[in-house]
Amino acid sequence: MALTRDLLDIRTIYHEPAVRDFPLGGEILARFPDAERIVVPSHWNIPELHGNAGSVEDWVRIKRSTLVLGVKKGLAMRPNGRSAHFIAPSTSNGCAMACAYCYVPRRKGFSNPISLFVNVEQACAAIARHAGRQGRLPAPDPIDPEYWVYDIGENGDLSVDAAVSGGVRALIALFRTLPNAKASFATKAVNRDLLAYDPQGKTRIRFSLMPARIARIVDVRTAPIPERIAAIDDFVAAGYEVHVNFSPVILYEDWEADWRALFAEIDATLSDAAKAQLKCEIIMLTHNADLHAVNLGWHPKAEDLLWRPDIQEAKVSEGGGTNLRYRAGWKGRWLVRFKALLAETMPYCTVRYAF
Repeated sequence: MALTRDLLDIRTIYHEPAVRDFPLGGEILARFPDAERIVVPSHWNIPELHGNAGSVEDWVRIKRSTLVLGVKKGLAMRPNGRSAHFIAPSTSNGCAMACAYCYVPRRKGFSNPISLFVNVEQACAAIARHAGRQGRLPAPDPIDPEYWVYDIGENGDLSVDAAVSGGVRALIALFRTLPNAKASFATKAVNRDLLAYDPQGKTRIRFSLMPARIARIVDVRTAPIPERIAAIDDFVAAGYEVHVNFSPVILYEDWEADWRALFAEIDATLSDAAKAQLKCEIIMLTHNADLHAVNLGWHPKAEDLLWRPDIQEAKVSEGGGTNLRYRAGWKGRWLVRFKALLAETMPYCTVRYAF
């Protein structure tokens, strides 16, 4: 499909020895018969990818040409309380896209091509067991009025993963069968193959949006913003719940005018049916000094927008790392202003979560 041709030309596959023992592993290897195959002890232990500062210069080439296959060891659910009630075991890590603000390189090293975990049946079984223990959602909450919501794409973009693997289809099929649970994932790609997955209202796709002229700088290798907006109606018609992530909100001179124009474009594009079910998340930019240093090696133009120590401050994240966020007092004021701009043009768009 076009999505694969545009983003991926797999020449090298690193894989753990056990990958061949799983049906999905065999399926993926067969999809790329001409790729060089390199057996590695662990998807985390690939010196030429992880922690290799020299790979910065080949950032995009590696993302386009390299695939990593592994077996997911930990299958526990993690409480969330923001985008979802629970974070499901990741069936992927890394991405073919190259957003300059992505947090994964902070943890994974200088290059983070797609890593797919082939034991998707085990992940599905773990989710089903966990959901079965929850019972019904006791009361409507800001996450969902009816279902427990599981984020199934925390560390990757499932729209792109679905172009490589049948694992995403299996996850969406699973949630059709769970009477008390719904899947959710964020995406910056438009993969129209997903329109045939028949989610029956049990999968929420969150299209990430920002002003197009800023996305052209920081959302590297992603679908254009107008294409993402135009896809919303089709995904709603195909049975998905579709929300939007205004993420990340990056502050710069005249940011308000750009966001007002984006809201107007969304309002003019969406059908009444899409508007009736639309909700959003608002996530202000989080940056990181180490990622800043990495970006200077491959995309310094993005850092003119992302690295603003004059209006940012250090803060320890939930994971224990030290990141940069907009200064607390001002961040609150900017969020208030952002919500006011949204309400002026899209009063029907409920803010589920703002951070």
